[in-house]
Amino acid sequence: MITAEDVLELPASSRVTTAPSVPLPVSAAGSVSVVVPAKNVAAYVGETIASALAQREIAEVIVVDDGSTDGTAAIVLGIRDPRLRLMTNDSAGVSAARNFGARHASGDWLLFLDADDRLRPGAVAALLVAARSAPHAVFVYGDYNTIDSEGRQIGRRDLLKGRRKPSGDVLARLAAGNFIVNGGIALARAEAFRAIGGFDVSLRYCEDWHCWCRLAAIGEFEFAPELLLDYRLHTANTMNAAVRTPQDFFPAIARIFDDGLILARLPEGTAAGLRQAAEIHLVTYSAMQAVRFGRYRDAFTYLGMVGRRSLKSLPRSALRVVLACFGI
Repeated sequence: MITAEDVLELPASSRVTTAPSVPLPVSAAGSVSVVVPAKNVAAYVGETIASALAQREIAEVIVVDDGSTDGTAAIVLGIRDPRLRLMTNDSAGVSAARNFGARHASGDWLLFLDADDRLRPGAVAALLVAARSAPHAVFVYGDYNTIDSEGRQIGRRDLLKGRRKPSGDVLARLAAGNFIVNGGIALARAEAFRAIGGFDVSLRYCEDWHCWCRLAAIGEFEFAPELLLDYRLHTANTMNAAVRTPQDFFPAIARIFDDGLILARLPEGTAAGLRQAAEIHLVTYSAMQAVRFGRYRDAFTYLGMVGRRSLKSLPRSALRVVLACFGI
């Protein structure tokens, strides 16, 4: 069986080339639309919107209220800026809300910003600079740091300065594990996003990872090595380790490795190895989150799951869990 490590050594020419042809623009210039799905986020949404409107390059911010019962809508309506729009999509879920906002967006690029996170100053400008350097890219992304519920920095990812993530043909690496993590650090070409059908509303978790894989199947990615987002970790997060287990994420793995568009573009004979790598990645992620929230017994249980899948992968997973203790 070809492993994920083997895939990283394969040339791009080894890929199957039967993916459907999708007409994509080649110009990197264009306007940016921010889509913010929001449900009961009155405590944070004002700060989130302010961080987006502070980006001069943003043409519009579309907030999609997904059935809030608190003051979320009132806060949005109280912000006076011609670039801000409030739409409603009653309790259809975060993927449906993002898709709804994207359908009404006018920008050439889409940025999906969660309603409790905040963009850092200059984030969109940095992404557009990277886009101009890669005019054929369908997706441009950076990195993030973490903050707590009060907005205090808890992550130390600034210690990873100089770290590079993949650019170009990234599908195999992305199928092996989601290194994007948060849509607020990325611009997706609107035409490409619509061509692949947007987010899969049947997935409860990791729907963004599946979407990014489909985008990677039709075009190139470009990495901008900067911290662009403050990613808020708190008890209301949908991926909060206080309640999530690896089994919650496995349906997304099944969806990715049953997706014809993705499978047609993976290097031949690598799907099984990549699927195992994806499982290890998500179990390791669960262990990292468990440690961050004090669930140390669960973290050890999850590392045991890694070892049963691949003893070779266990030291690296354990190191990632240790680094998570220090916010890295």
